Amino acid sequence: MIRNIVGRCRVAAWQAKGHAGMNYVSTPNYATGFRTVRDEVTPEEWQARVDLAATYRLIDHYGMTDMIYNHITLRIPGTEHLLINLYGLLYREITASSLVKIDVEGNIIAKPDTEYGINKSGYVIHGAIHKARPDVAAVIHTHTRAGMAVSSMKCGLLPLNQTAIRFSGHIGYHDYEGPAVDLAERERLVADLGAHDAMILRAHGLLTCGATIQQAFNTMYQLEMSCRAQVDTLSARTEIDLPPPEVLERTAHLYQPGVRRPYGVLEWHAMLRLLEAESKHSAFPHYTS
Repeated sequence: MIRNIVGRCRVAAWQAKGHAGMNYVSTPNYATGFRTVRDEVTPEEWQARVDLAATYRLIDHYGMTDMIYNHITLRIPGTEHLLINLYGLLYREITASSLVKIDVEGNIIAKPDTEYGINKSGYVIHGAIHKARPDVAAVIHTHTRAGMAVSSMKCGLLPLNQTAIRFSGHIGYHDYEGPAVDLAERERLVADLGAHDAMILRAHGLLTCGATIQQAFNTMYQLEMSCRAQVDTLSARTEIDLPPPEVLERTAHLYQPGVRRPYGVLEWHAMLRLLEAESKHSAFPHYTS
């Protein structure tokens, strides 16, 4: 018995030290205490990082997250490089310094010292749009309950209310082709988006983009609210009354970004104040760290 105990102790010590020429399992580096990169990047990149981290936190605040999945990307001004989240972090713990810098093909340019990487679908979908649409600075993709529900409806998004009418004639649809890991799907996805800033991915979820991250967030918020309202309306099992086509067309035009004002700009400072108030009671690092 003593001999067996001694033998087990020797094996444990051998495994702890490792053995030359043999493979052994090491503990992955999944620590999230990322050092700041503020002094290592340009002021323009740092501001982009702060804005993108704030957007991740806002998507979380408004209940549009899916555990560690999905992506928001932002182009670094003056470059062809994008910022994206580490695959493995909750949206509420993403910071400016934890973001990964990639090119449109998904090659990592710079990332924190961690074994977390990036999700391939992040650059298959997002990289395709950034590459084809130079007017787009930011892309947001979600898998919300309401978004997935509407994505499975043959009717698509209905113009049931003023918020949804904003997208009437201004939204694309992309048929489901399986998990977005096939680079060949890029061309079809971009064609289905066209010049729109919003798209419903059939049997999948929602996607928005914009000339700024603020605009892309505003569009996603409105699209999500439209989907939630549609699910609620259809579940009421009552007769639906839709506005006439001429009203839909005029209203949708008036709600396009830039027709009356750029979306996201007026709202942004209020959104940042919301995050500041939340951070006072949060155990997670500040989004600007």
